[in-house]
Amino acid sequence: MKISTHILILMAFVCLVFSWQSKQSVTQNRELTVNLVVDRDESSVDRFMALIDDERSERRGAITEIEKYWDGNDVPLLLEILVFVQDPEIRSEIVRVLSERTGQAFGDDLNQWYRWSWNRDFDRDPSYATFKRLLYARIDPRFTEYFDEARISSIRLDEIRWGGVRRDGIPPLKNPETIPANDATYLADSDVVFGVHLGGKARAYPKRILAWHEMVKDVVGGVSINGVYCTLCGSMIIYQPDHNGKHYELGTSGFLYRSNKLMYDHETKSLWSTLEGKPVVGPLVGNGIELESLSVVTTTWGHWKKLHPTTDVLSLRTGHRRDYGEGVAYQKYFATDDLMFIVPKTDPRLKNKDEVLVVRGDHSSIALSAAFLKANRVYHLECDDQRLVVLTDDTYANRVYKCDDVQFEAWDGSTIIKSLDGVQWLVSESALTQHLNDSQVLVRAASHRAFWFGWYSAFPGTKLIQ
Repeated sequence: MKISTHILILMAFVCLVFSWQSKQSVTQNRELTVNLVVDRDESSVDRFMALIDDERSERRGAITEIEKYWDGNDVPLLLEILVFVQDPEIRSEIVRVLSERTGQAFGDDLNQWYRWSWNRDFDRDPSYATFKRLLYARIDPRFTEYFDEARISSIRLDEIRWGGVRRDGIPPLKNPETIPANDATYLADSDVVFGVHLGGKARAYPKRILAWHEMVKDVVGGVSINGVYCTLCGSMIIYQPDHNGKHYELGTSGFLYRSNKLMYDHETKSLWSTLEGKPVVGPLVGNGIELESLSVVTTTWGHWKKLHPTTDVLSLRTGHRRDYGEGVAYQKYFATDDLMFIVPKTDPRLKNKDEVLVVRGDHSSIALSAAFLKANRVYHLECDDQRLVVLTDDTYANRVYKCDDVQFEAWDGSTIIKSLDGVQWLVSESALTQHLNDSQVLVRAASHRAFWFGWYSAFPGTKLIQ
């Protein structure tokens, strides 16, 4: 079977989890399935669940029934359960059925099957949500709260993949301990940090720590934030978790969409898009909820500390035991251009993991190649009729400002930049301020870095500047 090492590890883990389930609980789950299926033959989901039961005779019988009652919408169910089937003979039979019924000759290459399936039209079948709920309940019973035939979804359920952990199995950091810059002796000047400056307060979140936690809930300068770092797609986004007077307590769902982390909210268990800050599955979908994203900069600890000597930074005392060495987490993943979880489409104009700076408008988005910005330290652009300028400093960190009609000339990375009319402007994390007239302020615009493949797969209509 041509499956990645990561998938093989997931399969081994699932095998152990499934072995903990008693025969009685399996039977109970299957009986529940029959009661929940409404639009198809009452035993349709039951057939697929039988493929991971203990008795080979039941598995063979399930294959026969799937062939007899074949439906084109069975493809996503077979692909999803194939990851968890340990019996080589049954795996081979599943591949045979897929090949014969679809006419596709992908053999045992699961990634090709996924990509082909995701680029087909898919009719939403209520029983698929039921199947998904029953399947993943065997890994974490709390997963049942995500999937229900009555739940609204703005994304395809077959593209929601399990990431290999239980809910909050990658533990978020909530109100983490911070220390003054001078006490952060564990950090080298070259270490990567995500810098935030709010309410006059600077804080640094080292990548080497967030790679193990992927989410931080904090208060900076009196502002409540929820920082989400998706290691797979290379994005760190800072959200304001309050919307229209309501606070959304977010966590890590354990699932992915197009290799992007899906969050969930504690109250409704809706699934949320990390890249958009809005619910995509569950009762909150369609309610106009979209969290405000705040400014963040990816830079080095040495440069951030130089700009903000009074900054504080995360302490290593997180309450968790991890190797927080620089570059330790996801070392093999970051070392190649290969994907851990494939996506429906990629764009060859850049390598998968080439970094881009992303600017989002209300109706469109622009991705600027990090390599392009290194060569263009002051770059003007428009996004949804909003005029912006991107400043790139000596560490190649990027900041975006709303510049209106002001045009800027070359910049040496200092705290002063000149506009084309010779006026000096002070450069800060929050704004560009005219040096002799502090009433003229050009505010910062939200932006963040991402891997090209991760952003493109979610927003293929993005304009790329390279």
